[in-house]
Amino acid sequence: MSDIVEKTLTALPGLFLQNQLGGGPAAAKASFSSRLGSLVRGITALTSKHEEEKLIQQELSSLKATVSAPTTTLKMMKECMVRLIYCEMLGYDASFGYIHAIKLAQQGNLLEKRVGYLAVSLFLHESHELLLLLVNTVVKDLQSTNLVEVCMALTVVSQIFPREMIPAVLPLIEDKLQHSKEIIRRKAVLALYKFHLIAPNQVQHIHIKFRKALCDRDVGVMAASLHIYLRMIKENSSGYKDLTGSFVTILKQVVGGKLPVDFNYHSVPAPWLQIQLLRILGLLGKDDQRTSELMYDVLDESLRRAELNHNVTYAILFECVHTVYSIYPKSELLEKAAKCIGKFVLSPKINLKYLGLKALTYVIQQDPTLALQHQMTIIECLDHPDPIIKRETLELLYRITNAQNVTVIVQKMLEYLHQSKEEYVIVNLVGKIAELAEKYAPDNAWFIQTMNAVFSVGGDVMHPDIPNNFLRLLAEGFDDETEDQQLRLYAVQSYLTLLDMENVFYPQRFLQVMSWVLGEYSYLLDKETPAEVIAKLYKLLMNDSVSSETKTWLIAAVTKLTPQAHSSDTVERLIHEFTISLDTCMRQHAFELKHLHENVELMKSLLPVDRSCEDLAVDASLSFLDGFVAEGLSQGAAPYKPHHQRQEEKLSQEKVLNFEPYGLSFSSSGFTGRQSPAGISLGSDISGNSAETGLKETNSLKLEGIKKLWGKEGYLPKKESKTGNESGALPIPQESIMENVDQAITKKDQSQVLTQSKEEKEKQLLASSLFVGLGSESTVNLVTEQPGCCLPIMEAESTKSFQYSVQIEEPFTEGILSGFISYHMMDTHSAQLEFSVNLSLLDFIRPLKISSEDFGKLWLSFANDVKQNVKMSESQAALPSALKTLQQKLRLHIIEIIGNEGLLACQLLPSIPCLLHCRVYADVLALWFRSSCSTLPDYLLYQCQKVMEGS
Repeated sequence: MSDIVEKTLTALPGLFLQNQLGGGPAAAKASFSSRLGSLVRGITALTSKHEEEKLIQQELSSLKATVSAPTTTLKMMKECMVRLIYCEMLGYDASFGYIHAIKLAQQGNLLEKRVGYLAVSLFLHESHELLLLLVNTVVKDLQSTNLVEVCMALTVVSQIFPREMIPAVLPLIEDKLQHSKEIIRRKAVLALYKFHLIAPNQVQHIHIKFRKALCDRDVGVMAASLHIYLRMIKENSSGYKDLTGSFVTILKQVVGGKLPVDFNYHSVPAPWLQIQLLRILGLLGKDDQRTSELMYDVLDESLRRAELNHNVTYAILFECVHTVYSIYPKSELLEKAAKCIGKFVLSPKINLKYLGLKALTYVIQQDPTLALQHQMTIIECLDHPDPIIKRETLELLYRITNAQNVTVIVQKMLEYLHQSKEEYVIVNLVGKIAELAEKYAPDNAWFIQTMNAVFSVGGDVMHPDIPNNFLRLLAEGFDDETEDQQLRLYAVQSYLTLLDMENVFYPQRFLQVMSWVLGEYSYLLDKETPAEVIAKLYKLLMNDSVSSETKTWLIAAVTKLTPQAHSSDTVERLIHEFTISLDTCMRQHAFELKHLHENVELMKSLLPVDRSCEDLAVDASLSFLDGFVAEGLSQGAAPYKPHHQRQEEKLSQEKVLNFEPYGLSFSSSGFTGRQSPAGISLGSDISGNSAETGLKETNSLKLEGIKKLWGKEGYLPKKESKTGNESGALPIPQESIMENVDQAITKKDQSQVLTQSKEEKEKQLLASSLFVGLGSESTVNLVTEQPGCCLPIMEAESTKSFQYSVQIEEPFTEGILSGFISYHMMDTHSAQLEFSVNLSLLDFIRPLKISSEDFGKLWLSFANDVKQNVKMSESQAALPSALKTLQQKLRLHIIEIIGNEGLLACQLLPSIPCLLHCRVYADVLALWFRSSCSTLPDYLLYQCQKVMEGS
């Protein structure tokens, strides 16, 4: 009876309120449910932020009164909570409703409890003090026999449950791993994954249960367990090698389509599950041949099956390539992965081209020759209109930088840096340029000029470690003292020249670097006296655009130079000007200079020349302050808190929704073996080493042993010829001999040599500069047919044609054939004629005349193939016209045209065939190349794309 009375008394206020609102339940429902719609429509119709704030404040005031009223029912509270969620999502403070959300989760029916849990998960964060009130409710719901209540409790636990309360619910969640319903087991696994993220030590004892979840009969539970294993294997892969067979078996079942159709996406079986499994296998097989051998078959199958033209299959292919290059290498898999990268890089679609560059950036550490195969495509990507493509191309070039191509790559980075306006891009590129300059600088002048450009463009947004490390490098120097002095002298001269320029604004950090260097090393100057340097610094001090912090640097520099200047009126003016400054720091520096200036001998002993790197005796414990600290604590002062403790307290006091932008991370731990000397993150999420792996890491500038210098024009020394590429001395007594070099192999094909445009030659020169030093294919490898030839004496004013043939030994993309001709005049005067010819692989392509039967036999025997669709112009709508264009431009032989299909063939001299099968679909030409050479199909496909686009 008492229960009935209690329920009646509870329901009476709701009935009274319903009567007031309209006389019945329908009126109450319409009134509350329509208010959210009215609020949304009202906000949508507003035209200014001020009107929105006014409307939301009115709504919040109304909601505050409603939720605080004792007559508000749980049903009305649910409606109010939905509107509070909407207001909070718009960024307005609705903290008065947090406690009511917890109460709603503790009371009411399933629908009201669900809204309460939803509101709590959106309103509160893990460190919120009100979550303590929710622990008992979660424990009660986890023990409930109602599946919906258990699911709601597990969802909240996996979202916002605090670390300190994990022991209260952990046993109950462990029991749910054995639940009969798969949805409960899946949510329990996700909750434990959350616990592993925030408190891994508390869930170490249940790893065996994780293994059972991996073998669960439900696919959803198994997929949920992969999150935990991916995390744990990243932390310690050696402890889970025994599970490699299980992961391989699961991936085979997924790739084979053994999973339910519900997991398919666009006919692709469980793509996200495949991606996670591939990442796990890549971690397990790294540097482990025995473990990697278990994966070879399933990786081959994954590469073979992921051929549908859909974005999700491209993602799978990308992860397959990443995994193949992560595990212990196998040549067949590497070749197939390289083909996938080639398809991505050569694709006209921007997203796929980006994927190709991303994959190429990762695998370039293991196989630098891949960059050589696509070097012309990479060159074109430098001028791509999409900034993301240009940025990823620069990342790729950064990975292949060495001492021979550093000048060209840094120049390209600086060009992009001058064009960019995004702060993140500037910070990223500035750090990379500074690192490359410190590692591979060819000489002092280039290093100082490059760092000046970095400081000028990077300005005040760069990380402070960059200028600090630059100054430390100047101060510490190298083993060669003479080289150190030359570097410092060049820096001083460079900065004095910059200060002499009128109406030029420099960033504050650059001015600080200048002031420090001038203060330390101006004594190296021969022409300028210290007094003249002080005068220039004083002029800069009086500039209103210079900040107070920079002025303190300038005053410190003047203080160092004053003992060397003997007497200077400028110093007196500076003291008089800044001892009355309103800035405390500048006034203190000025008074220090004033008192030191009164005793010159003391000043010289305190500020000796070039002693910036001397060790100082520092009391790290600050023991001289112990008495002061004890006195302060006795008077009630707060004790000192370490930085990390202050940060934790600050984070715990933050609001639920943070609308401030995320700060930049300057951690360099994401790189393995290629740490930035500046100690900052270089903005790449792909870890890997530089092109010169195995080099000893050093923070010093490498200036010795650099015999070759590469610039924008390629190889700069003019009179140095490549070994094996010159024709040798020909002692022929004749005034002039015309030298005709056959750019292919035979004399009868000379008339078919195509002249290259100026733009194409510039690209080839740039490629020869960028990709030097990456492998054997980076230089032209030619075999001469004749060691040399001597011609007889010729009559005066007559000519003689001398033909000299070269033959390609290994395929290359672009290169330069250079040499010289030595000859003697009638008076025995010796002369020399130099020559240089730009060669490309296209110069060694000739038509291959075979029958259709021979074409079919060769086609089946070749393993290297490349496919690509190319859009045709209106003038090429018919297949014959398109094939005729390819025949003329690329020297391909048309074997046969069958309907909308065509067969073509060519050969790379002397005898490497390449076959092409074409098919027309509407305005698209499908190209399929096959050859015995892995490089040739990619190169010809690239040339075909250029020809079709140019036509």
